[in-house]
Amino acid sequence: MEDKYLSITAITRYIKHRIDNDTNLRTVYLRGEISNYKNHSSGHLYFSLKDENSIIKAIMFKSAALKLDFEPKEGMKVLVTGSISVYEAGGTYQIYVSEMQEDGVGNLYIAFEKLKKKLSEEGLFDSKYKKKIPKYPSRVGIVTAETGAAIKDILSTIERRYPICETYLFPCLVQGEYAANDIIQKIKKADDYHLDVLLVGRGGGSFEDLNCFNDEGVARAIFACKTPVISAVGHEVDFTIADFVADLRAPTPTGAAEMAVPNIFDLLNLTNQYKIRLNEAILKKVKYLELVMDSLKSSFVIKTPNMLFEQKRQTLDLYEERLKELLLKKINDKKILLNQMKKNHLLNNPTVLFEKYKMILTKEIEKLELLNPLATLKRGYSITYLEEKVIKDIKDVKKEDVLYTHVSNGVITSKIMEVKENG
Repeated sequence: MEDKYLSITAITRYIKHRIDNDTNLRTVYLRGEISNYKNHSSGHLYFSLKDENSIIKAIMFKSAALKLDFEPKEGMKVLVTGSISVYEAGGTYQIYVSEMQEDGVGNLYIAFEKLKKKLSEEGLFDSKYKKKIPKYPSRVGIVTAETGAAIKDILSTIERRYPICETYLFPCLVQGEYAANDIIQKIKKADDYHLDVLLVGRGGGSFEDLNCFNDEGVARAIFACKTPVISAVGHEVDFTIADFVADLRAPTPTGAAEMAVPNIFDLLNLTNQYKIRLNEAILKKVKYLELVMDSLKSSFVIKTPNMLFEQKRQTLDLYEERLKELLLKKINDKKILLNQMKKNHLLNNPTVLFEKYKMILTKEIEKLELLNPLATLKRGYSITYLEEKVIKDIKDVKKEDVLYTHVSNGVITSKIMEVKENG
């Protein structure tokens, strides 16, 4: 009777086996609130997930926890991905978490990745569409909030680095429900000002604060902008869709200003270097020309210009003599050829050639006569036809057939009265 009783270990292992082999529990997605949170010294995270009515234990091993980009806290609402199994020692089921995101922000991240993939596949991030940022702009536009650290940093940086540049502010909302549409309108407006470069961005903030720069409409407005655009959103670690579609991404608003304009002191130093190098080049050129001039002054040709003319005249005389020699040789060759033709036997005795070809023609005519069927007829032979067919055998004809016999001077028509074979 006692055999029917199982051990606690056996039933726990059975339950674990059934749960582990349930495909519906291998990958689950849960939304809940963190409670009983503990960050163990091993790096593993132990906590529970609860909602209004239930609670489940959870563990996130160190390898997965290292991938988190936020610090989980007690009471934080999260979205988790993991698998359900049984912890045998405790006899409890729990979720082994492989991924975790903040709820709300997590949805924004999902939407961010989805839009990023869509625009990337459309080619909006391709380098071939990136416009070149001019080195020395004279008109710089800025699309950002009219107050705050971002606009102050941008303007002060441009004033310090390149005060000869004109700046145009297009103030807009950079946070909240209406920010995206306002940014789009200001980008389009700035694009009509014939600017050399346009800075679009804001200072740092949370992911939700920066989310208006993850708007699809803002991305397409930047892509369609004819003016080169530098994105300047948040801090160096922050990335938005605007960063990927812009012609150049700056880590901060201050960095954007530094990328947009050169340092005037660097330009002054460069100008001075060019000035020094130009002076050196001019002096070097002058010295070289002076040497050339001195060389020309002492040149034999300059001192005796007639000598150059005489040398050319001598060359001309040489060419003239060569030409005469060539012409005389050509005339002599033609005279020799003409004399040879005059001495030709055939030209002096044309009848010999005529008689030769006459004899050849006569022989050919004789050959043709031998083959001429009419000559055969003249010797007393004839050819008999039956309906244009030559009669070669007595069996080719029958009584009453009409025959046509060709002789040398005409045709005889006859009708067969009788057909008789020899023998």
